[in-house]
Amino acid sequence: MGVLCNLVDVVLFVFFLVIAAAAPLLDAQTCLPRHLFPPLLLELKSWYTENYGDYLISESPHFFVGLVFMELVFQWPLALASLYAIAAGKSWLNTTCLLYGASTLTSMVAVLAELKQSNRASDKLINMYSPFLGFAVLAVLRGLFGHSEKSVTIGRRPLLRKKRA
Repeated sequence: MGVLCNLVDVVLFVFFLVIAAAAPLLDAQTCLPRHLFPPLLLELKSWYTENYGDYLISESPHFFVGLVFMELVFQWPLALASLYAIAAGKSWLNTTCLLYGASTLTSMVAVLAELKQSNRASDKLINMYSPFLGFAVLAVLRGLFGHSEKSVTIGRRPLLRKKRA
């Protein structure tokens, strides 16, 4: 179980690292004014939108803007906290993973349902969003079943022994 949990933590660490960079630099362009971003990031967003045909990014429907705003306000700080928790071996990683995973899972179901039902999304676009659903499920499972050695020792102190002279 320990090896599997460590492997899941490594996968989630990489995922949270991507989110830590992508959310404020790329996703935030959906709900924040353009003048806040350097031209390079604006061009990267335009390239992505054209290359993947992401109409959610280009058209910014209200529900999608709301989901991106929630990502910035709620999910992004949880991703940063989870990065720290994985790196430092904190016992509360299960909690941050569960919160992040449940929130992202809910968002991704809404986004993927829109993409599938609209008949406007290419397979390439759906394949771009689908891994986020998988990572959300992985985070929920890590939150529910993850085991941290440090969580077992919380509240316990080693017995102090008096030195004999």
